[in-house]
Amino acid sequence: MRSTWPRRLLPARPDAARTVRRWAAFPVAALALALAVTGCTRVETTSPGTVRQEAGKTGTGVFGSVDCRKAKCIALTFDAGPSKNTAQLLDVLKEKQVPATFFLLGRKHIERYPDMVKRMVAEGHEVASHTWSHKILTEIGPEEIREELSRPDDAIERITGRRPTLMRPPQGRTDDTVQGIAREMGLSEVLWSVTAKDYETNDPDVITKRVLDQADRDGIVLLHDVVPGPDSKGYRGTLPAVPGIIDALKQRGFTFVTVPQLLAPGTPQPGAVYRP
Repeated sequence: MRSTWPRRLLPARPDAARTVRRWAAFPVAALALALAVTGCTRVETTSPGTVRQEAGKTGTGVFGSVDCRKAKCIALTFDAGPSKNTAQLLDVLKEKQVPATFFLLGRKHIERYPDMVKRMVAEGHEVASHTWSHKILTEIGPEEIREELSRPDDAIERITGRRPTLMRPPQGRTDDTVQGIAREMGLSEVLWSVTAKDYETNDPDVITKRVLDQADRDGIVLLHDVVPGPDSKGYRGTLPAVPGIIDALKQRGFTFVTVPQLLAPGTPQPGAVYRP
């Protein structure tokens, strides 16, 4: 199913920043009206089920080890790594036999932990981009957007021999300009349907509950693989929460897949924005 999703990605350029601060306090109905009046970007997203359905009509494509038309699939994704946590996180995923999708940052992350990037690929995880320095793409110019997207992809390709085809825009903010550049660069954007907001709590039980409360078939779960700075309140509870999240979702009958597996037999299309 295709949908328009205006969350936090409304103003396309810096001169609209004041507007989004005012809209933050609006109720949903008022926000929808404001969007209609101002003409701000409404981003069309495509669900995994739609991708599978369209691919099924042509009879082409490959399912891999899981057919998510039949299995109750869900994708774990981790943003902003690799970090000092990554080896432990990969140990947990290996023990639990769970594949994940990692949206990696370039500066101070990919360049600092190349061995972790290699290990992700070697152990069957999908490696993708979360930009070079986490700049909000809707607030910078086209050339800077290209640099933010190309530099991590270049680094990942040097390390792994594979160039990413997926990216996640920081804070999920995208617009027509970002989509157009992503299309030029052969990249699809991946948003999410489940967030633990692990940046605002260190309590593993809270993080686990938030994920379980939102989890549904074809869900894309947003967590973070990052070591917090001294002033950060969040992320310390994420790694301890992951084993319990996996065990509880398995008990509910979920099968864990990477984002590309979630779309199979369809494949990610450049310029598309995917969200359940």
